[in-house]
Amino acid sequence: MSMTRRSLIPLLVAGCMLVSPCTMVFGQTSDADLRAEIMNKALNKSEFKGVQASVHDGVATLTGTVDVFDAKRRADERVHRVKGVKGVDNEIEVAGPTIPDDELQQKVLKAVEYDRVGYRVTPFNAISVNVQDGVVTLGGHAYGPVDADSAVATVANIKGVKDVVNDIQVDPVSPIDDRIRIAVYRSVYGFTSLNRYAIDPAQPIRISVQNGHVTLYGVVDSQADKNAAGIRANTVPGVFSVTNDLQVAGQAPEK
Repeated sequence: MSMTRRSLIPLLVAGCMLVSPCTMVFGQTSDADLRAEIMNKALNKSEFKGVQASVHDGVATLTGTVDVFDAKRRADERVHRVKGVKGVDNEIEVAGPTIPDDELQQKVLKAVEYDRVGYRVTPFNAISVNVQDGVVTLGGHAYGPVDADSAVATVANIKGVKDVVNDIQVDPVSPIDDRIRIAVYRSVYGFTSLNRYAIDPAQPIRISVQNGHVTLYGVVDSQADKNAAGIRANTVPGVFSVTNDLQVAGQAPEK
């Protein structure tokens, strides 16, 4: 006499419970197995040694400490990728040193200025930095999404940074804007009184272009240099407008 489909289901469930707590019931992984998967695979790296995970109804809660913010961010990403995890509550704290905001600001600013050096896009990234209570907010403009992501990743790996807020705007993709960028770069950095700035790998005069409108950012040595850079940018054919936001070293930023 053969078993019906209806009578077989209770036997399967009962058999599963007799052997061990069910790891899979009709396609749903248990919380215990999800936690094991998270701890043994997603968080099995040394950088996550101070992190613990608990799971309730498929939602993972991460606690503990890490050395840098990037480790907190990547722990979140890795746990999100675990099959069966419905959500992640990231309560990980960033340990490490507490650095005064002014000191951390200078450290982060230098790292951002020299990020992407060697990729020929440095002068076209004008990313701003603001630090408050260890939380770094990145703003301004990036040449492309790769440059924006690189700045965030660089800052997230600096000790003392507790969190990173990404408010960077990526400039629109345009062959015409690309032509203008290169032309403005050559006009500004090729000018006799300004070409010394090209020696610095950080390229301190930054050029942002959106639909033919040029904005100059960065720091120069004198008001004369600032004025010269603005004039040179205005001579480039196809430029609709130039906003000169260059700062002069030693002077308070203009409002």
